[in-house]
Amino acid sequence: MPIKTPFVATDSIIECFDSSGNFEGIVLIERKNRPYGTALPGGFVEIGESVEEACKREMKEETGLDISIRNLLGVYSDPERDPRFHTVSVVYISQATGMPKAGDDAKKCRLYHLSQIPWQDLVFDHEKILKDYINFKEKC
Repeated sequence: MPIKTPFVATDSIIECFDSSGNFEGIVLIERKNRPYGTALPGGFVEIGESVEEACKREMKEETGLDISIRNLLGVYSDPERDPRFHTVSVVYISQATGMPKAGDDAKKCRLYHLSQIPWQDLVFDHEKILKDYINFKEKC
C-alpha cells in the first residue's frame, strides 16, 4: 500500500535592503498559475533537497534574489491552506540586497512596505503568515 503524505513546500518573507543597508520592503509576487493572486514567493521541495536549499532555490527562481535565511517563522499545515491539495509549508524570514525580478512561476514581483500589503489579494494562507510575521517583528 503506497504511503500518502502532504506535499512539502517552502515560502519566504524576503526583507530587501539597498546597498546602504536601508530597508526597502518585502517581496510579494503575482502568481502566473492558479490560484491567481498575490503571494509570498515559494515552491515545492524536491526529492533529495533540504527545505533550506529548496527555499534558496525557489527564491532565486521566482525573484532573482540570492537570500540569506535569518529565522524560521513557522510551519503551516492546515489541510485547507492550499485549494489544490494538502500542502505543508515551512516559512522562513530571509534577507537580500537588490531589487527583485519576476521569474519562473511569478508573473510580477515587487517590494511592499508593511503598510502597503494588498491584504485583499493574498492567496493561500499568506494573510495569516504575514500577520504572524508582523507580530514576530513587533516582539524583536
